[in-house]
Amino acid sequence: MAATSARALKLLSIFGIGATLTAEELAARLGASVRTVRRDIDTLRDLGYEIEAVRGAGGGYRLGRATRLPPVVFDEDQAVATAVALQTVPAVLSGIRENAARALATLHQAMPARSRLHAKAFTVSSARNYWEFPAPPIDAEIVRAVGSAINRRHLVRVDYTGDGEPVTLTLEPHDLVVWAARWYLVAFDPDADRWRAMRVDRITPHMPTHTPFDRRDIPHGDPVAFVMTAHDRGDAAAEWECRGSAIVALPASTVARFAPGGSTVEYDTETTCRLTLGAWSWPGLAGLLLTFDADITDLEPAELRQALHSLRTRITKGLGPDRPHR
Repeated sequence: MAATSARALKLLSIFGIGATLTAEELAARLGASVRTVRRDIDTLRDLGYEIEAVRGAGGGYRLGRATRLPPVVFDEDQAVATAVALQTVPAVLSGIRENAARALATLHQAMPARSRLHAKAFTVSSARNYWEFPAPPIDAEIVRAVGSAINRRHLVRVDYTGDGEPVTLTLEPHDLVVWAARWYLVAFDPDADRWRAMRVDRITPHMPTHTPFDRRDIPHGDPVAFVMTAHDRGDAAAEWECRGSAIVALPASTVARFAPGGSTVEYDTETTCRLTLGAWSWPGLAGLLLTFDADITDLEPAELRQALHSLRTRITKGLGPDRPHR
């Protein structure tokens, strides 16, 4: 009986990767006969696991969608990855800390001693540095509501707070992206006939619409690339001791991708944009602007212009007089 249970658990772990495998392939992995494999599949079905039989070319067996949540089997690497995720998720989702802690305790309790030791080696504490400007932890119910609309391909009505008063929008939600500890919704706005990258912490969903829509091709073919290059994604300039701006001779999409956290990018022309950012000192702010390796004009305020003059003097002094090449 113990051997049967161990083999069934191993079979369940194999199914967990999501592949469709023939009885012969499963038998080879388990070192058992095809007849034994089929008997173990029946055992898993009796325990509540939906094991589907797929017919035709490329057919076999796969784990289906269960009507209830049965016990889950992780291998050691999966258990460690889950333990790390459970420790870090409260930093980006609110209302989930207690549940995450309970799930982590349950996972540790169920692990064999060796796996528990490996998982505890990944015990982490979260701390932010000067360059992280995350949104406040997102309400898990907001993520659930928006994610459900994405999964079902239903229109979603939201109140969105941008730079001014909240506006009510009807959107075609396509993807959720987490970048630099900030959540973004990638959605198409039919009324404005444009794509939007929107901060989820500024969204308040209404009741579900249950109105279906057809998915569209996302710009750049990738929601992450779209968010990273969207200059109007709803970010706000952070409260630094020194804050200034300049026109940078680069497209807004380029600067948006590489701008430090807590900065904003405004479209100026096809080849220029205004970058507003902050730093711990005026020379530090000037140095950040220079990292873009592009012409900068219309610098504000005067302290930023003076810092660049000071940097030029220091750099010239540091280089010393030109020496002839030998």
